[in-house]
Amino acid sequence: MNTTTGYVDVNGLHMYYEIHGEQGTPLVLLHGGVMTIDLTFAELIPALSRKHRVIAVEFQAHGRTADIERDLSYPDLAADVIALLDHLGIDRAHVLGHSMGGGVALELAVAHPGRVRSIVPVSASVRPDGAHPDLADPSTYATSTRMPTAEDFAAMGEAYARLSPHPDRFEQLPMRTMATVEAWEGWSDAQLAAITAPVLIVLGDHDFTTTAHAAVMQELIPGSRLAILPGTTHMQAPHRAELLLPMLDAFLD
Repeated sequence: MNTTTGYVDVNGLHMYYEIHGEQGTPLVLLHGGVMTIDLTFAELIPALSRKHRVIAVEFQAHGRTADIERDLSYPDLAADVIALLDHLGIDRAHVLGHSMGGGVALELAVAHPGRVRSIVPVSASVRPDGAHPDLADPSTYATSTRMPTAEDFAAMGEAYARLSPHPDRFEQLPMRTMATVEAWEGWSDAQLAAITAPVLIVLGDHDFTTTAHAAVMQELIPGSRLAILPGTTHMQAPHRAELLLPMLDAFLD
């Protein structure tokens, strides 16, 4: 598999990206908050790159991409992705995003409909009220099966220390990503009804987003499909390759 890496200067950001494979339709991978390309998509990239030209990015303040004086808002992160596509000469691409990356995928479908072939938001929501109540109650964090484990946080910290241009800022990153969530108001019924790209909504049955909200998402987004991954938490969702790859192969053209 051919892999190239590089940086692109977009919107004041020196953003890292990788391209895996050379053939097939473009597929953009967008990782979750406090994560990296490898932490999110290591199990999926080898198979996906056999059929697609896979473009994976690391968002502002994540992985190899340094932070700048700007909020981590969905519109800004989506604008960075569009600028990367422009740089690479890609008109339209499939977009697969997990968690925060799933939110960016939805923002692309809402605000940049002409640039997406389809979107696969994994472990995302369309409104703040889609979050499971456990997320709002810190007293449940130690016992909730939905929360990241100590091993998850250790892996995030190790990757950040190894890759980041400013490895001393890891403790600030969760707060930076939470500020995004807290300031986000979601998309209106009209915005979701106007989505024209094919949408495959994917959620773990023990995810941050409730399965009830996933059903609401499917109702609001015309023609969208919904897949609930059994026995799957928020952190596990992008690693269920045995379930995801057959669905993605059937969904992505």
